[in-house]
Amino acid sequence: DALEPVAAALTGGEPCVVLIGGAATRRAGLEAAGRIAAATGARVLCETFPARLERGAGVPPVERLAYLGEMASAQLAGARHIVLAGARRPVTFFAYPDLPGDLVPDGCQVHDLGANPAESLAELADAVAGDARPPRQAAARPEIPTGALTAETAAAVIGALLPDGAIVSDEANTSGLWLAGATAGAPPHDWLTLTGGAIGQGLPVATGAAVARPDRPVICLEADGSAMYTISALWTQAREGLDVTTVVFNNGAYAILSMETTRVGAMAAPPAAGTIARDMVDLSRPSLDFVALASGMGVPASRARTAEEFADQFGRAIAEPGPHLIEAVVPPLG
Repeated sequence: DALEPVAAALTGGEPCVVLIGGAATRRAGLEAAGRIAAATGARVLCETFPARLERGAGVPPVERLAYLGEMASAQLAGARHIVLAGARRPVTFFAYPDLPGDLVPDGCQVHDLGANPAESLAELADAVAGDARPPRQAAARPEIPTGALTAETAAAVIGALLPDGAIVSDEANTSGLWLAGATAGAPPHDWLTLTGGAIGQGLPVATGAAVARPDRPVICLEADGSAMYTISALWTQAREGLDVTTVVFNNGAYAILSMETTRVGAMAAPPAAGTIARDMVDLSRPSLDFVALASGMGVPASRARTAEEFADQFGRAIAEPGPHLIEAVVPPLG
């Protein structure tokens, strides 16, 4: 009975969005949401930072709600109904001057499926979707690039070489903008994201995943500034012999903090060199040497400055058991 109003909304002809999160981002929830979308035309999105998202070739694809409020508003524009399945009412990650924090469009009704979103989605799919089949992500990989190592070419290498069944702990931040597209058609894998905005989550989450699933390769994609909060996780990986390949994107800056201080109006533009504000987001004087840091904690490490070097080092690291670290030296965005 509780699902009847939601079923009526989905089949009533008005634009609908199904926003999934929590347990609904596992395979069963994705299958059910995909069936609903195929039968009703509803658009399926998942929360910006899902704790665990199953994805890859053969898995029903789902677009993540954008991090930036303006982009998220565009994704939700025109919706007359938003169905929450394991996700909370969409809001911006930060409060920005002169921009709305609530992302629900005016006149849009929000429906919440409650505490068991995957089961509720399955029941809902049976009610409105019949024998409709969800779309499937096609198998596809990028070509391994050559030349300069950037966040974009590094993402292409990761997409080209990501092993089947990988668990990816993603705290790449600004260096991760191209990862979703580059890995979408890779073999099936789990993607663990930065829930709650806690800086330094990536390394310990990767460590925990490797302890929980020693039979699966774990890839940690880590920003340089964030890595410094929990760098001691490398020692645990070495001590326990955990199969974790860590990629530290070293752009020499807390780039995400620079971007956000600009966006909230604290500064009219990114901080200029030589200013105190720039010093607060700069990671030089001295520059960080992640190869030395990792080696000092017992983790074999290397440094890549070109796409070719990164592809070679990443390929060798995922082929060998135990922990490895690659310091990927990339330019900052902007």
